Amino acid sequence: MLEFNDGSHPHCKLCKESDFEELRLGITSCNNSILQPLIFFLAGIPGLESSHGWFSVPFFLVFVITIIGNATILCIIRMEKSLHEPMFLLLAMLSVVDLSLVSVTVPHMLGIFWMNAKEISFNACLTQMFFIPSFYVMESGILLAMAFDRFVAFLFPLRYTTILANNILVKMALAVLARAGAVLTPAPILAKRLESFQTHIITYSYCAYMAVVQIACGDVSKHIVYGLMVIVATVGFDLFFIILSYGLILCAVFQIPSWEARGKALSTCGSHLCVIALFYSPVVFSVLAQILGYHMAPSLQIILDNLYFLVPPMVNPLIKGAQIKQMRERVLQILHCHRN
Repeated sequence: MLEFNDGSHPHCKLCKESDFEELRLGITSCNNSILQPLIFFLAGIPGLESSHGWFSVPFFLVFVITIIGNATILCIIRMEKSLHEPMFLLLAMLSVVDLSLVSVTVPHMLGIFWMNAKEISFNACLTQMFFIPSFYVMESGILLAMAFDRFVAFLFPLRYTTILANNILVKMALAVLARAGAVLTPAPILAKRLESFQTHIITYSYCAYMAVVQIACGDVSKHIVYGLMVIVATVGFDLFFIILSYGLILCAVFQIPSWEARGKALSTCGSHLCVIALFYSPVVFSVLAQILGYHMAPSLQIILDNLYFLVPPMVNPLIKGAQIKQMRERVLQILHCHRN
């Protein structure tokens, strides 16, 4: 076994660069495996290291817009008593998760792009491995809850406030948290048991569970099965019931005789459908590409993976805030007061 180089060797920088090149070309193997390292190196976007500075600009802008947009949504919902309804409270939950998601991903990415801060301790890697997908799974669960909210509003309007009472919303939020914790707690535990690795370089801009498994030596079949189970039990489950809910909603809408009433009913669901499409489309595209045997360039795959965590949190408040009448009016009122 080769000992892990802690960076004190005078030629460490050269070694790291050569390791990155070997990993990018796919010529690493377990013949020269290393023991579980204390430190990993995040590659950022392999093959496009010279463009990291350019990538940092949209990443930073996305981060700022996400913080401002979601913080605005939370402030408006908190101040406006008329918005203390199930739909808006679920939107507030979504904003909290979005803020949490970008807060645990973007700052470290910017550190890689701006300061070449690629080192991450093994324990910090395990922490990222748990929290980043946890927030993603929570967001998926909240989108399912929002679909259920629209389902009840359309099919059981007279019982809406009874079915979605505050205590029910609290239980839904706790269920979302509990599922994320239960499903993703095994990830760092399983990763901690990996004893040897092909390299200490992770070809991602954050610590992804499957990225760590891919560079591990030995039998990793149970890790792959676990990863697939997580996807099916969270994203697959949520997406199935979201599609089912909106299928039933559309059936009910198209039974309305008035075209004007149909259009109004569909417009209330339009913003949610846009958020759902934006959130799930990268996942669906990635899975379909693998099923159809389309192999993307590593850099393109990593950029697509980053879109999972960056674009929806930025766009969600813009879409939801612009489409919901009460939210839009409140924002315009605040802007008008500041202008005066």
